[in-house]
Amino acid sequence: MMSRWKMVAAAAALLAGSSMVQAQTTMKVVMHSDVKIVDPIWTTAYIVRNHGYMIYDTLFSMDEKGEIKPQMVETFTESPDKLTYKFTLRDGLLWHDGKPVTAEDCIASIKRWSAKDPVGQKLMTFVDSITADDAKSFTVKLKSPTGLLIFGLGKPSSNVPFMMPKRVADTDPNTQISEFIGSGPFVLKQDEWKPGDKIVYTKFKDYKPRSEPASGLAGGKVVHIDRVEWLAVSDQQQAVNALLAGEIDMVEQPAFDLIPLLKDDSNIKLWNYNPLGLQYTMRFNHTQPPFDNPKVRQAVTYALNQKDFLEATVGNPDYYQVCKAMFVCGSPLASEKGMDGLLESNFKKSQELLKEAGYDGKPVVLLHSTDLQSLTNLGPVAKQLLEKGGFKVDMQSSDWQTVVSRRVRKDPIDKGGWNLMQTSWVSADILNPVMAGFFNASCDKAAFGWPCDAEMEKLRDDFAREPDPAKQKAIAEAVQVRWREVVTHVHLGQYNVPIAARKTITGILTAPAPVFWNVEKK
Repeated sequence: MMSRWKMVAAAAALLAGSSMVQAQTTMKVVMHSDVKIVDPIWTTAYIVRNHGYMIYDTLFSMDEKGEIKPQMVETFTESPDKLTYKFTLRDGLLWHDGKPVTAEDCIASIKRWSAKDPVGQKLMTFVDSITADDAKSFTVKLKSPTGLLIFGLGKPSSNVPFMMPKRVADTDPNTQISEFIGSGPFVLKQDEWKPGDKIVYTKFKDYKPRSEPASGLAGGKVVHIDRVEWLAVSDQQQAVNALLAGEIDMVEQPAFDLIPLLKDDSNIKLWNYNPLGLQYTMRFNHTQPPFDNPKVRQAVTYALNQKDFLEATVGNPDYYQVCKAMFVCGSPLASEKGMDGLLESNFKKSQELLKEAGYDGKPVVLLHSTDLQSLTNLGPVAKQLLEKGGFKVDMQSSDWQTVVSRRVRKDPIDKGGWNLMQTSWVSADILNPVMAGFFNASCDKAAFGWPCDAEMEKLRDDFAREPDPAKQKAIAEAVQVRWREVVTHVHLGQYNVPIAARKTITGILTAPAPVFWNVEKK
């Protein structure tokens, strides 16, 4: 009899264990790119930023209204002269290895971030010192007042000031980290990460969310999904078919030509999670000829036009906008000052400028990404327009991760270097001259492309110091006028792409980046 009862108890325990396993929720997602790089400070690539939001946390975060709110910080004080700020961390913050988050960790993380990020670089020109007061508190002393400190620590998109353990954050910012320990709401399952197949995250059971409701990237990061799998599927039709069949739960960036198919399915919901959208951009390598000559760069602004790029990539005017405003249409700093006559495919003017510049007809190397639906058609359009404008173009095609790895190299063209590449910026990254990384013209300290212009840097400094919104707008317009001369990059139009998810998925937040806390699977 006792033996029989033991067998019944064992069977019941087995069933209970099986039920617990079944109760675990798994969300399968196709993101816009595979994850091959996992250091969100080393690169600005958005797939790496998205990865960062899974496993790391930030001192401050931007809410749905665009306001910066404390996140890992519990309290902070500002001295009357606005030169001294004291920060105290929340109780219960732990790294994924179980060790407590300390002030020293945060200081090291701020320093590594600020060495790479344009806002961080500009912020540090105002900083006199950052020192730890105790294990949970640190003080920042400024040389002169600036509004960049709190804003910078809550910067919502690439590069995001993610906090890392000091031993990791001490890694040279130009070298990729080799340990992936965060304090965020998810843990990277490194043993299951297979580039080209999938990357897996599991709920960090010891994460302590804030008490406030989630709003944008701020508030309580409450996790309802036990396991999130990002699947590497480059074929958009395959990804959408899997979503329609219920084999996956979400597609981050469905192809525009497939959106009508998704709209017609009652089991699918489209989420406009990022209302200001994105901006397409062309970047020059200023260190290599011929784009070390400003007249050659100016020629590009006459050869190109935005509509051709938007039609080729988006196609549906419901999802795109021709917008010459460099700081995004619909934003407080939107203006077309300095843009007269540009981006209208004036091929004759482009050819005249190339002749004045002494362009020798040597082919320029255009890096072309082939595996991201949102970028794939940019390259052929650029090649066609540039050639009509008098350039010879060598379009070199590869996957996006190869472009990301190659664009940081300053090698000569005959040794694997590059002249042009194209990408897109989330609008939240480019709302002003300090945030917008491609306006950084601080030479070797600038983002890849490395433009060098003292006047542009002075204008960005002026913006950082100016608290008056009306005067800030005047400075932003002066930046655009100066840009016309130096041409750090070229903006190619504004667009928006919704998330597509099964209706069993709820709680997707309105934010500049797709995040997976607050999300539920019914």
